[in-house]
Amino acid sequence: MLKSQQCHVLVVGESLVDVLATPTAPPVDAPGGSPLNVAVTLGRLGTPVSILTALGDDDRGAALRDHLAGSRVDLRRGPVLSRTSSAVARVGVDGAATYEFDIDWPALDPPDLRDVGILHTGSIAFFSHPGAAHVGELLRTAHESGVVTTLDPNVRPALVGDRDAAVRHLEVTLPSVDVLKLSDEDAAWLYPDLAPEALAALVLERGPRLVALTQGAAGSSLFTSTARVDVPAPPTTVVDTVGAGDAWMGALIHGLFADRGTGRFLDLLDDATLRALATSASRVAAATVAAQGADPPWAEDLDPACPHPTPA
Repeated sequence: MLKSQQCHVLVVGESLVDVLATPTAPPVDAPGGSPLNVAVTLGRLGTPVSILTALGDDDRGAALRDHLAGSRVDLRRGPVLSRTSSAVARVGVDGAATYEFDIDWPALDPPDLRDVGILHTGSIAFFSHPGAAHVGELLRTAHESGVVTTLDPNVRPALVGDRDAAVRHLEVTLPSVDVLKLSDEDAAWLYPDLAPEALAALVLERGPRLVALTQGAAGSSLFTSTARVDVPAPPTTVVDTVGAGDAWMGALIHGLFADRGTGRFLDLLDDATLRALATSASRVAAATVAAQGADPPWAEDLDPACPHPTPA
């Protein structure tokens, strides 16, 4: 269940520096890492959030600590690395990004979950060893403790490598996941032979109660065992797509956390609620792609006319 009014969202996963390389400008460092971006989105939208991550004892690590603090994200004590992980994001003329990684994701000590209402993880932290095994165990522990668990695999094929092993790892973990998000790229890589409806049905049979499928400019879909909604992406000017999926995920968690009920509410989501959740998440993602890098909006910068749950 989502516990007391003092509970918060705990994000577990990598924080890194994105080196943004565009066709028209010299490379620049920017905060990155899918879990970090989700945490920053949550903090900026007003959801109480902390992150358990691994940062380097260097200038880049200091910059990431400042970025988290400035976005209202509490930093839990985690492993200290000799250098901060990094990814070179090469942004093409169409705004799409490809990545090259220098990542260290170590083992983690189990965090205190007593004040955690939602646990989110994914991406490199979910697949990269030795830390991935600890993340999988943490999902199981949290789920068994009544914490709502959310997962965005956000697959990086260059790092994951073995697709069959990645699918096995995901499917072993699904019974411990309440909410699963997959981008169209994730779905095509993990389950190339399944249409969206079939993929959602497969996932729902294995444990999750809410499945989100995002398709960039083509919009997004939310599925439960009894409902489906499809929401178009709002019109926007695309600067680049870095962090857009993470912003979408963060906004979805923000909306779920705002319910402040028990975990059973996931079984009761109706079409109207699902549509409001997906619409809000899509607007946050649209605002993110309109800025350079993973720079999700603050709550006060969003259109007040759009559906947007606010934590009580």
